[in-house]
This record gives sequence, structure tokens and C-alpha cells, in this order.
Amino acid sequence: MKLVCIDCGQEMSSNDFIYHCTCGGLLDIVHDFHNYDADFLKHLFNERLAERMTPYASGVWRYKELICPELPEDCIVTKYEGNTGLYSSELIQRYTGLNQVSLKAQSENPSGSFKDNGMTVAVSHGKYLGYKNFTCTSTGNTSSSLAMYASIAHANSYVFVPNKDISINKVLQTIAYGSHVFSISGTYDDGIQFLEKYSSDLGLYVCNSINPFRIEGQKSIVYEIAQYLNWDLPDWIIVPGGALSNATALGKGLHDLFTLGFIEKMPRVAIVQADGACPFHKMIAQEKNELTPELRPYTRASAMNIGNPPSWKKAMHIIRQTNGITISVKDDEILDAKAIIDKSGIGCEPASAATVAGLRNLVSQRVIDKEESALCILTGNMLKDTDALNEYHFGESNHSTFKNALHPTSLAYDTIKKYIL
Repeated sequence: MKLVCIDCGQEMSSNDFIYHCTCGGLLDIVHDFHNYDADFLKHLFNERLAERMTPYASGVWRYKELICPELPEDCIVTKYEGNTGLYSSELIQRYTGLNQVSLKAQSENPSGSFKDNGMTVAVSHGKYLGYKNFTCTSTGNTSSSLAMYASIAHANSYVFVPNKDISINKVLQTIAYGSHVFSISGTYDDGIQFLEKYSSDLGLYVCNSINPFRIEGQKSIVYEIAQYLNWDLPDWIIVPGGALSNATALGKGLHDLFTLGFIEKMPRVAIVQADGACPFHKMIAQEKNELTPELRPYTRASAMNIGNPPSWKKAMHIIRQTNGITISVKDDEILDAKAIIDKSGIGCEPASAATVAGLRNLVSQRVIDKEESALCILTGNMLKDTDALNEYHFGESNHSTFKNALHPTSLAYDTIKKYIL
């Protein structure tokens, strides 16, 4: 296992831990899988499904050999993350126009988001290196996940969150786990730049997506999907795009599975961004090779409210590697899709619903054929942003297509009977 710069190709030991190459490029972890036996590993991973109360009961560490094989077991910090549900819904099928669609509910993770898959590996690696102080900048999900794992590891966490356009639920969750939270006047992107500049001097281990070990952990999402589907993946995988770490990890995991012979075909990847924060989609749509940051991004799907995604180069590689595409959707489309996902009994936060909104558009535009199969990754729990629920169902907006209002009424039989279907 070694670190390799995605820009210049310089190689270095994974023990010489840094976030950037001397050329400024991000680093990627490269494994030597040459002596790996796919059939043996499939059997091993299936056996570990029966594990209880060991690191291998985790839906991440079940795949330790493909993620961080050299990490000592006593350094693993886990809350048995992963193992999240894979669902189908007739309501979602009708809404998207696709008969074969399923949802991977990463919202069922311990802290309520997909960030746990990567954070368990990042914090475990930091513990292995001897760090006691961990940090991130966040729109909410990363911070709450880091705060949880740092507390489990008896370590300190210091997180930086923008002072506007984020969900207070996520901030409260982070505070409740005991983190030191700094509400900054800048954006997510400003926070990343600060940590890149000062984290080393401050002795802080950065747990954002610039950390390649976090990406390794997030690969487990697609490993788990593949194992649940008996190593037969759908034609399309749809993922929301904010910092683009999830898309990066998804593509990296797909490459691993295909290279090792776990899967016979490579699904196409679609990255969905919100209209108000879609610098990556604009770059791909305009066939450019450099991303132009958006200085004032805004979307109601706060987890995607990122104007300068740090992992855009890695995500661009994944789009090319999987013959993938990007799309942007309106906030109203995101919130309507969320209402449908919620009503289906699965539920999610707004950013997650961008996947279903994007899939619906791609089917209507005939980019995805109605006979193809697709899987949408839901990244966060529906209670991560209760303001969005309140505004959609109880607010005065005329754009809430599936509003489900309260029924103020007297407690009388004849009155109640009128509401019973």
C-alpha cells in the first residue's frame, strides 16, 4: 500500500502521511492486489456477515484486506458502521419511471450519514499514527461523524462549520458528541484552505476528503452493495455530488471490484449536483479540464452547498473511467423527490434526494433507458435537516407538490371519520 500523487505520479510510503504532493496534487492510495484470490475473499467476506462484536462485524472492516490491510486490529475505531439497508419501492419506481431501481440507505449509519464509512478508517489511521487531535471543516455530516468517532477513540475533535446555510441539527449533533465547534464567517471552501495551511502546525489530523484514508473507507459502500446483490451490479449507480468524495470512493471501489474479478461489468456512474452549487457539472457539460469555483454557492440541500469541491480531479477520472455523466437539478425537484422517498418509508435528507431527482430527469430525457437498472445512494438521515421538513410540509411555498399538512380538528367521531380512507 502506497501513496501516489494523482497529478505527477510521485510515489511515497503510506507511513509518510501528508495530504498533498510537493506539486500540490491530491494523493491516492494504491494497493498491490496481484496475489489476491477473489473467490477466497468472497468466501471470507460472506463468513464475516455472521460476526458480532468484533471489528469484522462492521460493514467497512469486513473488507479490511481491500481497504487498509496493514492497520493493526487494536487501532480500529468502529461503531459497526455500514450494514445499511438496500431497498426497492413501487412508489419510487413510478416516480422515476424506472422498473428496476433500488436505494442504498447510508442514512442508517450510526451518526446518520455515509460519512461514517470513511471516518472509521480516517480516525483509526490517525490513532495508529499517534494523533489525539482530529479536525475537519464541514457542512454538517462530516463534523458529526468525526465528533462521534473521536469520542469513541477518547480523542479531541475540532470542527469548523459555516455560520449560515447549514442544518442546525447537524451542528447540535456535533456539539452533543463533545466536539469543539467553530462557527466561521467563511464557507466550507475557506475552512478547507485554512486546514491545508495550518493543520500540521496545529498538530491536527485532517479528516476531510483530502485525506485518502477516508476515501478508502467510503469504498466499502459499493463493496457492500455488490455483496448484497451477489456481485451483480445494476447498469447505473447514482450519487449526489458535493465535495465529490462519495463519487470518488464509489469509482475507486468499482475499479477494485472489476480489477480483482469480483464483478464482470462496470456500472455507469451519474453524479447529481444542485443547480445552485454545480461547478463540477458545469465543467463536464462544457467539456473543460479545469474546474471554475463558484464563490457563492447556494442550495437548500445544504450538504451539497460546496462551490470548490476538493476531489473534483478524482471525480473527473471516475466519470471517464465508467463512461459516466453529470446532471444538475433544481431545489424544488430535490425536495419533491425527498417527499416521495420519505413517503416510501425510507426517508432521507435533501442532498440524498438529489439522486432520485436526477434519475427521474435522466429517464425522462431518455439518457437512461426504462429497461435499465439503477441504484441511488442515499447519504443522510431525514432528521438531519428538520427545517427542510417543516418548510416543505408546513410552509407557505406553492412549490411543495406533495405537501402533507396537519389536520387541525376536534376530537369527535364524525369529524375524524371524514379523514379515514
